[in-house]
Amino acid sequence: MAHAIPLVPRVLVQKASRRYIAGSTVGEAVARIRKLNALGCAATVDVLGEVVADMREAERTADEYIEVLDAVHAHGLDANVSVKPSALGLLLDEAHCEHYLLRIVDAAARHGNFVRIDMEDASCTQKEIDLLGRLRPRHTNVGLVLQAYLKRTYRDIEPLLGQGRNLRLCKGIYVEDRQHLVDDAWRDRSAINAHFLHHVGRCFDTGTFVGVATHDAELIDGVTRLARSRDIDRSRFEFQMLLGVCEPLRDQLLLAGYGVRIYVPYGKDWYGYSTRRIKENPQIAGYLMRAMLTR
Repeated sequence: MAHAIPLVPRVLVQKASRRYIAGSTVGEAVARIRKLNALGCAATVDVLGEVVADMREAERTADEYIEVLDAVHAHGLDANVSVKPSALGLLLDEAHCEHYLLRIVDAAARHGNFVRIDMEDASCTQKEIDLLGRLRPRHTNVGLVLQAYLKRTYRDIEPLLGQGRNLRLCKGIYVEDRQHLVDDAWRDRSAINAHFLHHVGRCFDTGTFVGVATHDAELIDGVTRLARSRDIDRSRFEFQMLLGVCEPLRDQLLLAGYGVRIYVPYGKDWYGYSTRRIKENPQIAGYLMRAMLTR
């Protein structure tokens, strides 16, 4: 079914994508964030689109992020932004990418807001760590994502820890060379959990705020037990989930009093993002195929 997704009419993909994508405009993103805030969730906004063809496209992406930050402030929403440096031209021109990211961080600072630098594949890892290193001396409202399935994260995390700092941890989704991965991570996602919990523990030990980005109920349970065992206040971490994914688990966490932040993508590149999500979710893939065959 995953291989057949390109054969599915785009109108059906678009219909299914409404669960995972806020829409194609800033206004639609604002409307979805408002609903999430009403439920008790914070949000982080991602303007869809990764690698860009030229720096003019990268500049337009930066302008749109600034428009998002202005809209979040104007509407009094509980939301920040997540930025993929490749969408700002990281792989084309690092200097201009840094300039565009700095514009976004400056705009966020004017509104008392925060910018998350998303982590990408191995071709970007060190570049993005270096990028944060250059921004951090001037700005405290910016943080990075680290991926627990990489061996190098044990080394990379240490300079990023400290009181008042802010880090997101995720398992990691990119296909990387096995020699760079922990244990059996290449074939067993649960093998990453022990490493993930180690890194969360380092954040707890050093007073680093940590966003725990996962839908793994077992891992979430491990984080909550670790926090209780170390008497960590719930204000020092939050759970982060994708829009439209594991909503019953999201609601359980909210009911238990934990902070939850939802990753809210929007934009014109809805098709590429949608097909990736559909391939990851057999239930949705099955729905699409049945809909196509019974039209």
